[in-house]
Amino acid sequence: MDEMTTVELPRDFDSLRALILGRRESLPKRIAQIAAYALDNPDEIAFGTAASIAVSAGVQPSTLIRFAQHLGFDGFTSLQGVFRERLRERNSSYEERLATLRENDGAVPGNHRILDGFLTASRKSLDVMSRSIDEETLDRAIAMLSGAETIYILARRRSYPVASYLAYVLAKLEVRAQLVESAAGLNAEITSFATPRDVALVVSFSPYTPATIEDARDLAERGVPVVAITDSAFSPLAGFASIWFEVAEADFGGFRTLASTLALAMALAVGVGEARRAAPAPRRRARSAAP
Repeated sequence: MDEMTTVELPRDFDSLRALILGRRESLPKRIAQIAAYALDNPDEIAFGTAASIAVSAGVQPSTLIRFAQHLGFDGFTSLQGVFRERLRERNSSYEERLATLRENDGAVPGNHRILDGFLTASRKSLDVMSRSIDEETLDRAIAMLSGAETIYILARRRSYPVASYLAYVLAKLEVRAQLVESAAGLNAEITSFATPRDVALVVSFSPYTPATIEDARDLAERGVPVVAITDSAFSPLAGFASIWFEVAEADFGGFRTLASTLALAMALAVGVGEARRAAPAPRRRARSAAP
């Protein structure tokens, strides 16, 4: 019998999530793959069929059964019940609105319906963020960032708008920050100036951009603290970041919003600005006089 069947069977999503995260380092490769997908896409697990979920997760349907049994369930259907119960326990208003938007499956949606879909997904994301954010982690991240000589900001592809906004706001707040981007391909040279007195603020979501992960890992290995915004405990950033935030963005039509990510970025930037202003005057002058 699998060692994971010896633990108490999880009866709710929170305990199931805790069980998966507690054992993530020891999960076999394929089971870890479906576990990461399940935590990133709980609604899809609740609504989908074994065949459709397997295709989306890139595994065989039999892997779903092995995954469920690995966690102590007798089959995938009983595991799926935990994900469905999670939906029943949530405020149903947003789910009902999304269901209404999907009534005419296959039809081309009107512009207002598209907008309403993204607004609804954004509200869902913000609601999850409001309930799940850990205040102590937020405080520690702001303290770490506010104490940095320079904040190096790394993000690419879908995450890049967040990095660009962070660089803009921090500049307006007179906080020294370096957006790591270079049309000449000098990203490695830019990050080579970072020292343990600096902090790297990294944003990356699945599918994670390899260059971002490599740059962030290199900084961490050189002793530069890393604050990461990512989407899963299975993210490679979670393995070496000093502090990391898990942001679960809802989607509409397969397009994920950035509502919660931008809200968190705003909180970090403004929090750093406030912390700098509250610092003793000599410290502020020393920072502003630095080259």
